[in-house]
Amino acid sequence: MSEHEELLEVVDHEGKIVSILPRTHIHGNPSLIHRVVHVLIFNTEGKLLLQKRSLNKDVAPGKWDTSVGGHLNLGEDPLNAAKREMGEELGISLGEQRFLYSYIHTNSYETELVYTYASLYEGEIFLNPDEIDEVKFWSLGEIHENLGKGILSDNFEQEISNYMRLMENEKK
Repeated sequence: MSEHEELLEVVDHEGKIVSILPRTHIHGNPSLIHRVVHVLIFNTEGKLLLQKRSLNKDVAPGKWDTSVGGHLNLGEDPLNAAKREMGEELGISLGEQRFLYSYIHTNSYETELVYTYASLYEGEIFLNPDEIDEVKFWSLGEIHENLGKGILSDNFEQEISNYMRLMENEKK
């Protein structure tokens, strides 16, 4: 293992830590669950900011994805990870994030325990070019029109489905 390799907490379905392993051991092995945070950033028009992932990313390169997303550092709680990732990816800091839900996302490459927050933002964005090729606010209709077309990451497609279900339940 390289001394600079990212270490991640392997967790069970409830988020309890069961071991610590290098990212390279976890990615590519969907039987190992690791924790990530997502932030859905909306503007005052209700549009959702999506990021187009850099082509050099190992997961979903070139796909449109959640506004902000990243691994939790060792011992880090999800809210602090959300704040850190917003700074690292978009160069922004927001005072208030609303916790929405958590869920398990799995595909043939990885399994994640995702903690999702929402926030409102209208200011300037300073995207990290190592992580993101571009950002754009999308209407929920535009997102819905592009589901299943290979434009959006599989993780984001599950994320937006969870979000829409939450919105429907809040209307009831």
